[in-house]
Amino acid sequence: MAKQDNKTFTVAGTATNPDGTTKARFANDLVARIKILNKAKCTNINLMELPKPMTKIEALEYMQSLDVFTGDASYAIATRTADKLKSARKGEVKVTLSTGGKSKSKVSVKSTDVHSEAQKDTA
Repeated sequence: MAKQDNKTFTVAGTATNPDGTTKARFANDLVARIKILNKAKCTNINLMELPKPMTKIEALEYMQSLDVFTGDASYAIATRTADKLKSARKGEVKVTLSTGGKSKSKVSVKSTDVHSEAQKDTA
C-alpha cells in the first residue's frame, strides 16, 4: 500500500493510549474518532476541528503554533512533526554537476519537483 502524504484531514489532536503513550491523531469525523478512541480506552482525548483541510505535516505545524497542547501532548506533536519532516526529506537529493574542476550547476532534486540554481547554465 502506497503512502498518501497528500491526504488531508479536518480533525487533529492527541490522545493517550491505555499503555500511557500519547500520540498525535488525525481524522475527518470528530464524533466518530472520539467514539473509536473511547472504545479503545484512550484517555486525555484532545481533538479539534482544523480551520481548513490539512495534510498531517500542516496540521502538526498548526497544532504546534497553538498554546492548547502542553506536556506529553506537546511532546508527541513535536516528535511526530520532526518524524514527518524527516520522512518528507528522504525523497530529496542534492546534485552538483561539474566539468573539470569547476562547478557549473547545482541542482536540488525532489520526488515531485526539480529546482535549479543555474538554469541558464544548463539551458
